[in-house]
Amino acid sequence: MAVKELIIVVTSVKERVMEASLQMLFSWLAMPSVGLPALGLVAFLAATFLPVGAEPFLLGYLELVPEDFWWAILVATIGNTLGGLFTYWMGFAGRNFLEARLKGSKKRDLRVLVWLEKFGPKTLLFSWVPVIGDAIAGLAGWVRLPLLPCAAYMLIGKTARYVLIAYLYMAFKP
Repeated sequence: MAVKELIIVVTSVKERVMEASLQMLFSWLAMPSVGLPALGLVAFLAATFLPVGAEPFLLGYLELVPEDFWWAILVATIGNTLGGLFTYWMGFAGRNFLEARLKGSKKRDLRVLVWLEKFGPKTLLFSWVPVIGDAIAGLAGWVRLPLLPCAAYMLIGKTARYVLIAYLYMAFKP
């Protein structure tokens, strides 16, 4: 067997193993016994810079277990808020890291940073918005907005979003 043929076979086997592993993981996460923890994990990851959306998991869980409406909202909100606070911390720590490397350089002339400093923690009400929400949370840590008010506004915004999405889905589902 030539090296080229061997590479093709190994690649094919790796693809099948990866596909089977992902299928097994998704099957495990879909089990009702791990539904809420999986929802919390996905909601956490969705609030970081990873391109994951928690809404399909939330709505899928509610489709399977509609009587857990408020538990699902609570778990998704807590997971997403903790993920947002992790992103806040990454911004906070990232600034410390860069300032230590740049010997205290404090150039901060980005308009968004000025905007965050002007409006303060209330900007975290919008940390749920796709694409820009993660950046808002990270930049809030970067400009050193106070943690507790940021966490409170983040929690309010994320709770409102999940309640609205879940309510609309349950009220108008096919």
